[in-house]
Amino acid sequence: MTVVHPIARAWITTGGTGAQNYDEFADDAEITAIIEANPHSALGIEMPHRAPGSLGTSFLDALPDSVARLAEAKADGSYTPAEQVVVLYRISAPGEETAYGLFAMVDTDQISTRADEPGLVIRNEDVFIAKVRERVALAEALGHLLSPVLLLQTGSGDELHAALAAATDAAGAPAATDTDQAGRTHAIWLVGPGPEQDALTGLAGGGDLVVADGNHRSLAAQTGGLSRFLAVVTTPASVAIQPYNRLVSELTTTPGELLDRLRAAGAEVEPIDGPVEVPAAGGTVHLRLAGQGYAVRLPATADARLENLDHALVERLLLRDALGLDPGDKRITYVGGDYPASWLTGEVDAGRAELAVLIAPVTVADFVAVNLAREKMPRKSTWFTPKARGGLVVAELPR
Repeated sequence: MTVVHPIARAWITTGGTGAQNYDEFADDAEITAIIEANPHSALGIEMPHRAPGSLGTSFLDALPDSVARLAEAKADGSYTPAEQVVVLYRISAPGEETAYGLFAMVDTDQISTRADEPGLVIRNEDVFIAKVRERVALAEALGHLLSPVLLLQTGSGDELHAALAAATDAAGAPAATDTDQAGRTHAIWLVGPGPEQDALTGLAGGGDLVVADGNHRSLAAQTGGLSRFLAVVTTPASVAIQPYNRLVSELTTTPGELLDRLRAAGAEVEPIDGPVEVPAAGGTVHLRLAGQGYAVRLPATADARLENLDHALVERLLLRDALGLDPGDKRITYVGGDYPASWLTGEVDAGRAELAVLIAPVTVADFVAVNLAREKMPRKSTWFTPKARGGLVVAELPR
């Protein structure tokens, strides 16, 4: 019996509603600009307090605007309904490997967060509970889910990849397409009840499903009491892990004292001549402070693999011990791989931040090993690309 199921009642975009997910931005002003340029974007529904005219309004107070926007989008033909479907998903761009996925619903009671908790859906990162509460409130207000959780099929990934590629090749013209900010084309096709749907859901649920993106959304499904959540099940061949960096707006000490504290903790600190880039490999992180860059080799411990990941060392030794900052401190911005190193260092050089921390991407081997051990990755440590687009397939929740 598969844990992946068709969407009982779906709303499929007819164009113009696709959006980056709400948590892909380092600057809230970008969200406002996107909504202003495209009022039909699903981002206006998911982040109503960032819409033009609502700035300064709290998320909860702006939820009636979300409800109104979704109702308007359904009424004006921006979405069309479909029953008992799964949705083929293809992401393509010149010079990139084609990515495949399947929009479907997944059983919430299959989520596992530790080794002694049964379940085929592995959630692998700590989360920020305030964000979870917002997602719960949004789902309750809307009665719909707009952004999918991205799940990596680790058991039957190769077979699923081949099946999805063959199905999209044979499916004819897509039901809709959308172009993202990086120029990738996102295309979708509907598959109704029948042998093909059964085969695809069987493969999609044919092994452990690791949450690659959407840890907050998956926990919101649990917290909100949803029996199933909206997901895109994808394959290892369809994704890559990019850097996930940190920007600190305000230091709690001087730059010199910060470096001294790192040295006292056993770190090796060397100045960088020239631009500060993302490290080519793990073991060393790069810092940009006012006017200077530094390569910092943080001391590894004798503990397990998880404790020696660069992101874990940064969280513990740099943010907590040296700066006294909790990972959820508002002075820390988590900046995904869509933003180049030059953007982070430029924020420091322009005085809008005081520290940029550039960290090599987590390796796929480390990611898989941590997940199979049912351990949690450090917060915001894996930026998977390409991202599943929000607002293409909307799942209506049972009332």
